Formats: sequence, structure tokens, C-alpha cells
Amino acid sequence: MLSIDAERLLGRIRELGQIGRGSDGRLVRLAATDADKAGRDALVSWLRTAGLEVAVDRIGNIFGIWRTADNADEPPVLLGSHIDTVINAGIYDGCYGVLSGLEVIETLKAAGHAPARPIAVAAFTNEEGVRYAPDMMGSLVYAGGLPVEEALATVGSDETTLGAELERIGYKGSKEPGFLKPHAYVELHIEQGPVLEREGVPIGAVENLQGISWQRVTIKGEANHAGTTPMTMRRDAGHAAARVVTFLRDRARNANTPTVATVGCMSFEPNAINVIPSQATFTVDLRDPDEQRLQVEEAALAAYLKELAADEEVTISVERLARFEPVTFDRKIVELVEDAARRRGLASKRMTSGAGHDAQMIARIAPSAMIFVPSIGGISHNPREHTPDASAVAGANILLEVVSRLAAE
Repeated sequence: MLSIDAERLLGRIRELGQIGRGSDGRLVRLAATDADKAGRDALVSWLRTAGLEVAVDRIGNIFGIWRTADNADEPPVLLGSHIDTVINAGIYDGCYGVLSGLEVIETLKAAGHAPARPIAVAAFTNEEGVRYAPDMMGSLVYAGGLPVEEALATVGSDETTLGAELERIGYKGSKEPGFLKPHAYVELHIEQGPVLEREGVPIGAVENLQGISWQRVTIKGEANHAGTTPMTMRRDAGHAAARVVTFLRDRARNANTPTVATVGCMSFEPNAINVIPSQATFTVDLRDPDEQRLQVEEAALAAYLKELAADEEVTISVERLARFEPVTFDRKIVELVEDAARRRGLASKRMTSGAGHDAQMIARIAPSAMIFVPSIGGISHNPREHTPDASAVAGANILLEVVSRLAAE
């Protein structure tokens, strides 16, 4: 049975994992930074060494395309993920999927495989959304969900604009986003959660992906002296914010559903130890694989904020930052993943992805699905993020099997 070159794949994962690593040991490769350029340059070099056609679109998405005279006019099987990182990242998130896609193509080429359609690997721009919002931007633009000019004009957390930064690092390409319409899309990824490891299952066949609702809430009260203002006479924006945090946590924990709720960012003004906060600003991340339930949770939060404003004598405003509906992946591809695992003697488990991925955007324009491999301790977005070599190789071999069958159609 044909298998990928494990040493080549693992070596590239580790090599890319050193690009963007600072003197403090932290890996930081934010979208369109100098570190991102260095990572992109390494990827493009590997794509060219593999004999692939390299294309870059206007939002900076990179494609390595293998096509022949016999299949050039057919829609390709597209693989991929992203190579930008969060701050103080691990080495697998996104990068594993891109480099496994490249490895699959190289393996098939070396074996003399003659696919009926092209096979391409993509590295999508700004999947993490750390420097520029929203996340999954490159694939969202590619799928037609965000105009490219609007995306390029996005102002980042450092006051730069994405378009100018892509041009500066040499990755503002000329291709129009969407220039390749895939026959199918498959994304291999670490789970970023604990389920596969905990249950001892090596392969996740991802059948759906949670909907995501991001909001920014601003509560305005009144700054006053921390020592002289009685507790009953305060308009404390900080306390009101804390009540929202506990409301969200209690509601999600007490619900018999997969709903999750997170307040990940919070700031106070004037941010002084002896001053009652006049303003609290925080984010709310709501997720659920069911659209109706997600809407119910959004409505429950809105109703609570209205009650809270009256109870605490504060004013509350809400800004929507991002909203993505749940995604159901292509059943046929999910079954191909399960069948490939059986053929390789591996157990598999149908799963819901709790994190957002480029696959949810590409699913708008092509049949799509994902493959998960275990994350040790369920840890991700963290330097301790780790997937054992054997697991990484097993996932890449499942991808190889699925892609060879899709490319034969």
C-alpha cells in the first residue's frame, strides 16, 4: 500500500516550526509579517522543488498545482490549510495540513500516479485572525464571502492595512480569488481538543463544524472613588461585566447541549486599582453545531444584557465582530475518510469540529470535509501543542488514500 515519506513530512513540519521563532523561543508568525514572508518563502521553495505550478491570488493565498496535459481542464482536488500562527504558537496548527497536502502530491507524483483531475495544495492567508479580523479571511474571500478590496483594506491591530503589508512582503498576487473552483476540498488538521486521545481513536472523520458568533460588548457606568462610594450607590461597569461572564458560563454548563461560551478579552477604564470602572469592554464567543440553538443563545445574551443594564444602571452596546453558520460537510468524503481508515487498519470516529477552519469557507463552493488526528492533552494555540509522529504520519496516509480516490473521479 502506497505511503507518504514520513521523514520528509516531519522534517518540514519542524523546519517551518522554527521560522518566526524569536530569541525568547516563542513562535509568532502573524499574517503578512516578515516572519510570515519567511514561512511563505520556504513553502514556495518546497512547492517549486516538487515541480508544482505556483500561483498567488490577490488576498495572498498560495497554491501549488499539479496538473498534466490530460487533466488540465478538470476542476482540481484541493487540499490545504494555513501557515500563519497565533502568538506563542505550536508547530502543527494549520502547517500540518498544508505540508501534508504537499507530501501527498509528491508521493503520488513519485509513484507515477496519473490522476484524472489536477491536485492542488493551498495555504490560505490570515486564518488565525490575530493581526487582521475576521479569522479565516483568505478562504472567506476565496469562497466569495468577503469582497477582496474590503479585505485588503482591513486595518490590523498594529494600524497597518493587510493589502499594503501583503504588497510589502511580496505576496499580493495577481490571480483573482476563486480562480480555481475545486472538485472537492479536504483539510487534514490536528484535533485541537482531547477527544481522540482520550478515547484512543487515531482518526477523526469530521462531519460538521460549529457555528461561531463573535461579539464585542461595551458597558458604561460611572467612575468614582473606590473607598468613599457605598456598594449600593455604584454604577460599576466592571461588576456588570463580571455578571455577564458568570451568566454565560452558568448557562452553557447547565444546558444539555454542546453549546460553549467564552469571554476571552476584557479591559476596564480608567483601569486604576482605586477607581470604580467607568467602562468595561469584552468579547463574547458563542459556538454550537446547531444554527437554531446558536440563535437561541444569542437571543438569551441580548435579553440578559437588557435586564442587566436596568439592574446595574449602566448602558450597554454590542458590536458584532463575526458570524458564521454551522457547516455540514460532504457525506461522501466523510465516508471516504472512514473507509480509508478501515483499509489502513485504523479506527475512526465521526466528529464535530469545535474550532473554525478554512474548510468551512471552502464548503460554500465545493464538497468538503476534514480529517483529524489526536492532540496530546487537547492542547493547541500553545507551544506545548503536540501530535506524535506516528499519528501525524497516519493522518497523512489517510489523506493520501482519500485524495487518490477523489482525483480518480
